[in-house]
Amino acid sequence: MTERIVVVGAALFDDGRLLAARRSAPPELAGRWELPGGKVEEGEAPEAALVRELREELGVDAETVERVPGEWPLKPPYLLQVWTARLRTGSAAPQPLQDHDALRWLTPDEIWNVDWLDQDVPAVRETLAKLDTRAR
Repeated sequence: MTERIVVVGAALFDDGRLLAARRSAPPELAGRWELPGGKVEEGEAPEAALVRELREELGVDAETVERVPGEWPLKPPYLLQVWTARLRTGSAAPQPLQDHDALRWLTPDEIWNVDWLDQDVPAVRETLAKLDTRAR
């Protein structure tokens, strides 16, 4: 059995808006939008990886809140898992520092106005469904 490599994505929320990041690399993904995050390193907890990736990619101090149910296959052997997250008090505003050239805070009405990466679409849908159940 081949080893699975977990990629963590952040459903980073602020004031009811979701942060989307536009890829600048690799070329086949450039210009499309994703939930920011990255690979879990060997021996690293997924939550710790997400906090580290958000610091490296966006320059923010964030904390995970809870895992979004489900996991989504990426290009083998990668598997996407998503956590809701929030900025810690005093964190800098997110900046596109690594692998991204733009960021957008999307209101629920704007979520589908960007060209999400195919593999992020079901994760974004699940994240929104989770939020909807909480709002009721």
